[in-house]
Amino acid sequence: MSSPNPKTAVLHRMVMPGHVCPYGRKALWLLKRKGYRVEDCWLETREQTDAFKAEHGVRTTPQTFIDGERIGGWDDLRRHFGWRVRPADQTTYTPVLAVFAVTALMALAVCWSAGFGVERGVMLFISLSMMALAMLKLQDVETFSSMFLNYDLLAQRWVPYAYLYPFAELAAGALMTAMALTWVSAPLGLVIGGIGAVSVFKAVYVDRRELKCACVGGGSNTPLGFLSLTENLMMVGMAVWMLARHAG
Repeated sequence: MSSPNPKTAVLHRMVMPGHVCPYGRKALWLLKRKGYRVEDCWLETREQTDAFKAEHGVRTTPQTFIDGERIGGWDDLRRHFGWRVRPADQTTYTPVLAVFAVTALMALAVCWSAGFGVERGVMLFISLSMMALAMLKLQDVETFSSMFLNYDLLAQRWVPYAYLYPFAELAAGALMTAMALTWVSAPLGLVIGGIGAVSVFKAVYVDRRELKCACVGGGSNTPLGFLSLTENLMMVGMAVWMLARHAG
């Protein structure tokens, strides 16, 4: 049974023929989820939108009003309901953890379907992680290379290495996944992983520099540190294991 006096809110959002604001949709959904009866006011032209912004002294839409008080935009509305809003410039490990979680699931799925054991599963996790991380770097090699040059020791001496690194990581990961050309993939992984590990260790634990990691591409806010070092040590471990296995 609905309440006789439901909570009410007024939402002003852009709903134009060529554009419906996604944050407005989110705000409408959240208000309804919280039990509000929403007066949904559409701003259907650019002129209406600009006039609304000028009238209320705001720079963005949507804007929510509850009990006559302006709450603000989408982030302000989330804060109003006690939801955490991460600042845009705040560092986060989420991108790297997301990659590792997905590649672990991929490796598990392959092992399950193909009947592989734990050893092969760990190997697939590492090699698929290398390929996934390389893919993220290759989305914008220029931005990646600029961030990479902040700490990688070889790239600082030979700039082209910063551009070649994602391709080398992808090639090593693909060959390791396929278990092909070990004499190429293992030394390649050992070299780039070894240089990377030393570079990260020096920058973070010796020089005590606070830098962003380029491991998930140049546009991330992931701090350079333990996870970055782990990525490189995984590569080194994989290469050593493959060389030992190949030699045996």
